[in-house]
Amino acid sequence: MMVTIVKLLIGIITTLSVNSTNSYELIQEYNELTAVHVSSCTVKDSKAETFQILDNKCNVCHHKRNKRRVFTTENMNAWANDIYTQVFVKKRMPIGKKIKLNSNEYQELLTWISSTKTSTNGI
Repeated sequence: MMVTIVKLLIGIITTLSVNSTNSYELIQEYNELTAVHVSSCTVKDSKAETFQILDNKCNVCHHKRNKRRVFTTENMNAWANDIYTQVFVKKRMPIGKKIKLNSNEYQELLTWISSTKTSTNGI
């Protein structure tokens, strides 16, 4: 990801030095391309980080008590609405006193759930 951003910045600098007449439009175009690239990388990183939370905090019990709802990277997006309901609305999960989510983990789950909703709805 960093290499791509550096390449984009080099492209911007080269383009600006060669042709400064349309520099504002070029900067806007590169900014839009960079924003799209960074947001797509963020979603992927968010999914990986979220899976680690689900695997470490949820799958521990689900393997024992609810094998039908063991989360994988392939099925986790399908469970996003149920996870939201159980964790944030009904506050049933994680169950017990041993496993707790910290504030960063809650935020990561919300970020991932939001990204699944926007990517599903095309927003």
